[in-house]
Parts: sequence; structure tokens; C-alpha cells
Amino acid sequence: MYDIIVVGGGAAGFFAAINAAEKKKGLKIAILERGRDVLQKVKVSGGGRCNVTHACFEPEKLVKFYPRGENELLEPFKRFNPTNTIEWFESRGIKIKKEADGRMFPVSDSSQSIIDCLLGAARLNNIEILTNSRVEYFDYMPNEHSNWKLRVAGDRILYTKKLMIATGSDTAVWILLEKLKIKIVEPVPSLFTFNIKDEKLADLMGLSVPNAIINIQKTQFESNGPTLITHWGLSGPGILKLSAWAARELNASAYKFSIKVNWLGDKNIEAVRNYLHNQINTQQKKNVMANAEFGLPIRLWKNLCNAAQIGEFQKWAETGKKHIQRLVEQLTACTFEVNGKSTFKEEFVTAGGVDLSEVDFETYSLKQYPTLFMAGEVLNIDAITGGFNFQAAWTGGWIAAQNL
Repeated sequence: MYDIIVVGGGAAGFFAAINAAEKKKGLKIAILERGRDVLQKVKVSGGGRCNVTHACFEPEKLVKFYPRGENELLEPFKRFNPTNTIEWFESRGIKIKKEADGRMFPVSDSSQSIIDCLLGAARLNNIEILTNSRVEYFDYMPNEHSNWKLRVAGDRILYTKKLMIATGSDTAVWILLEKLKIKIVEPVPSLFTFNIKDEKLADLMGLSVPNAIINIQKTQFESNGPTLITHWGLSGPGILKLSAWAARELNASAYKFSIKVNWLGDKNIEAVRNYLHNQINTQQKKNVMANAEFGLPIRLWKNLCNAAQIGEFQKWAETGKKHIQRLVEQLTACTFEVNGKSTFKEEFVTAGGVDLSEVDFETYSLKQYPTLFMAGEVLNIDAITGGFNFQAAWTGGWIAAQNL
């Protein structure tokens, strides 16, 4: 018999269990994890450094990074936001640093620091961590002793007064929740890269530009940011951000769609055209393809010149208005056909989950079941890349803990 059982050994689950134990000493708490190890997403996030949160400290601005959950998260972020997250970890000896793009990591640059902190806090508060404990069934059975009955792998039966679900994107758990008449929004992938086969990207794997603008044609979806060329297409923050905002629409299109890329970001297109025309007058003997302009990687510049039908040995003096027009188009409105996506199971997230109308965000409990709590990606909340998904997990876990 437990006071609290947390299902899911990730960021939200651990944060809820630890903060509940610290708020009220003596509670009997268990974390159930279906796998062999806990905190696996923490371990791999940020390339193994753990992108703990983001340096956006105003709730009204912070919610703008959440394609799903923006309205619901405003009040929770007023109670627990990146400032509180940083203070929580630093009070336990884990210093947090900010990088130029606003992402925040432990000073150690190792996710193990965060894992050790959470595991240490769990041990200090006598929280049981039960791995290889997949929950096969749970039911609401209120009586004078408990509210919830769980059957765990191995035919173990557990009882608890309050139940916390923090299982992330776990389809099996969503099915169990549907049996309790809890509405689930169909999950679809979010934060994925675009699969593209195009000569303009040939042999450019690993090259990036600092601030491209990417538009999904025939839609209103557009984003900007660092964009990386991979062996399967395009990735990087600019692409991932776009995939999050357009997650449902792209799923409906079976991930076949067209994009336009402005490799030069917010540079004025007319100014770009004038600059290139000026090169004809001032750099007449200079080889066009051999000298990259606008700070672009030389190999990308060459491919774009080739797409604009500029010859390998062509000089600026031999370059006419049609060449310039085609080159401007390749630089500022470069079109690609996307056919599929690539995701990385350990790091990337899902759009979908428990419908937010089911949740009381004052407590992170379910309106139908006041002793059932949820936080993290089990809910239909997700964000763009940059530490925002973790912040939603810390916030939800902390608020749930105040009421668990």
C-alpha cells in the first residue's frame, strides 16, 4: 500500500516524486519504470549534455514556444518556470549555464550530473525505484484505504492513494487511460527532420547555415534558425521547429510536401539582387562559382550556382540578368520536395496524448479523477527544441507534487 505511485521513470515522474516527498516527509512513494533504466531521455538529450531548460524567464514569452499547450501553461509557468528550475538544481549543487542560443545545460556538460542529482534526491527521500515494472492495468477503486489498484508485470498487484502518470509517449498507457473514459488526442510525430533527395544537397552532409528561413508551400507555416544538411535531407533547429508547428498537417500529407528555403535568412531580396549585379561591374574577372558570397559554405554556393546554370569557369563578366535572377531564386527561394521524415526515438517528441480539457492545471490532476495526476509528454503538450519540453516536465511535476 503506497501513498503515491508514479508510473514513468523520466523527468516529470522523478520531479513529482521528489518534490512530493520533500513537501511531506514520511510518504511511501514508488516510481515504476517499464525498462531496465530510469531517466533515459534525460541521458541522451542535448547530445548527452541534457538541455535542462531555456533562458526565457517571462511566462508570457515562454508559452509561445509550445505549439500545443500554450494557453494551459501560462499560469503554471507563473508558479514554476526556468528561474525556479535553475534554483532547484543549483540548490543541490548542480550549476547551470546559458549558451548563446538560450539553451541551458549543467556546467559539467554531462547529463549524468542531472541523473545523479535526481537519483540522489530519490534515495535521500526513501523513494522506491522499481524497474522492469511495466503497468499492465490500473483501475479506480476508491475505498477507505486506497483509490487505485495496479497490476504490474509479473502479476504483482499494488495499491495507492494517489496515482501519477508520467509515461511520456506510451501508446499502451494511453489505451489504458481510454478505458477510464479519458479523451486521448491521436499522437503524431513532432520534431523530425525532412527527407529530401536533391542534387542541390548532394555531397553536402554536415554543412550548415546559421539562419535560414523555411516555408512549407501552400501553408502559413514558416520558421527560421540554424539549418543542417544531412545525408538524408535537412535538419537543425530551423527544420525541427517547423516540424513541431506543422506536425498534424504534415502527418495528414503523409510527409510529402514542398518547401522553400531562403539560405540567407532575413537579408533583403532586392539588396541581394543589387549586390550580385554589382559583382558583374566590379568583379568582372572573378570566377563566380569559385568564390562563395554571403558567408555561405563554398560547397553549398557551388551547388546553388550549378542549379542556377552558372558554369564552373564562368566569370562575373559573363553573367547576365537571367543568371542573376536564377541565382537569387536559388539563394532566397530554393525549392525542395520532401518525401518522408526521420526521427530519433530517444530524443524527439510526440504531438498528442491526454486531451488538455481533461486536466485541472491548478493541480495537474484529472477533472474526472482528482487523485489521478499527469505531467510531461503523456499530455497533449509539446514544444520546439531548446529545453522547452523539459521545462514543461519540471513545471508539471512540481505543481503535481504540491497536490500529491
